[in-house]
Amino acid sequence: MYGLLGRKLSHSLSPQIHSLLCDYEYKLYPTEPEMLDEFFDSKRLKGFNVTIPYKVEAYNRCAELSETAKKAKSVNTVVRKPDGSLYGDNTDYYGFLYMAQKCGCDFKGKKTLILGNGGASQTVQLVAADEGAGEIVVVSRSGENNYQNIDRHYDADIIVNTTPVGMYPNNGQRLIDLSKFTKCKKVLDLIYNPARTLLLLDAQKLGIDCINGLTMLVAQAVRAAEIFSGKKIADEKIDKVHNAILNNQKNVAFIGMPGCGKSTITALLSQKIGRPCVDTDAVIEECGEKIPEIFEKYGQNEFRDREEKAVRAVAKEQGQIIATGGGAILRDANRIALRENSTVIFLNAPLERLATGGRPLSAGGISALEKLHNERLPLYLETADITVEVDPDPEITLRRILECISL
Repeated sequence: MYGLLGRKLSHSLSPQIHSLLCDYEYKLYPTEPEMLDEFFDSKRLKGFNVTIPYKVEAYNRCAELSETAKKAKSVNTVVRKPDGSLYGDNTDYYGFLYMAQKCGCDFKGKKTLILGNGGASQTVQLVAADEGAGEIVVVSRSGENNYQNIDRHYDADIIVNTTPVGMYPNNGQRLIDLSKFTKCKKVLDLIYNPARTLLLLDAQKLGIDCINGLTMLVAQAVRAAEIFSGKKIADEKIDKVHNAILNNQKNVAFIGMPGCGKSTITALLSQKIGRPCVDTDAVIEECGEKIPEIFEKYGQNEFRDREEKAVRAVAKEQGQIIATGGGAILRDANRIALRENSTVIFLNAPLERLATGGRPLSAGGISALEKLHNERLPLYLETADITVEVDPDPEITLRRILECISL
């Protein structure tokens, strides 16, 4: 038996990852500090991984350490030897190095800016130094280099976020204005939920190569599985497991003009692939008032406030099929929320086929629809990962969607 030791583990992907790597049993062991002695003394596990906040504790309890663990001064993989003693390794080092290489990140001679000074930061610093980085700058809230004087480091070549800022459930946050870092060529964010943090969305918008922490998570798990099983696992397995986890994690969100068929397609796709579906308009109407009533009683701004609350709540969850209102893309906060954790699909339908019944902003005929379409089209295209042309037959539209995405 194997498992993961930590304090808060409800959102851990480790059991799912290890189930795709080996055939051993792997469970979560959420443990409070006062129970650590009992956990480490127990002989029920042959080995285990360690996460926040116990990596230094594990380091101090291991009788034997790998060279990497000694340099990192922390342990995230423990094996119980036949004599009962503990051997500790740090596979986070391998995981981050693989992640950096996957992004084509060459540290040699480069100024590397690391956000955060916790345990993950220590590992990143070690890898960057071993890979020949030039100046390594660690930024913290109250250290010598902090977010008040970060302008002195606008010349950084590589930026690595090791903090939890922007991580679920506090999506949509970031520590820096990436546009100020005009020399930056690589951004690495150790967060993997959401799939695209606001920092990574900024990087994509600026044309900067970037990567999230899921690659590191899977790569370190592969190295841990090799230590547990004593068997070599091919590097190709990392990509295979990464893609499987990412496909399960990300939502599919539909955007498009009112009446283009988003709700219909959402229901069909949900039925086809067995994922739950949610309609943000339906979430808004859970208050007991229909959308036309909300418009009439309170006005469009109040509706948009309620819509933003619904979109942000729905979009931060995982593995769903989401239908949005036609105007959801009007607010920047909604566009960010949808793109963070979803593959966003724009359903592009001819104006003459749009249904207008019960839609407050689409009731003025074809001229009103044309005006609405012209105003919103740039935002639909900006937000979407994929554009799909809508066919009169929803099944044909569904086939087009399935040809574009891997689920």
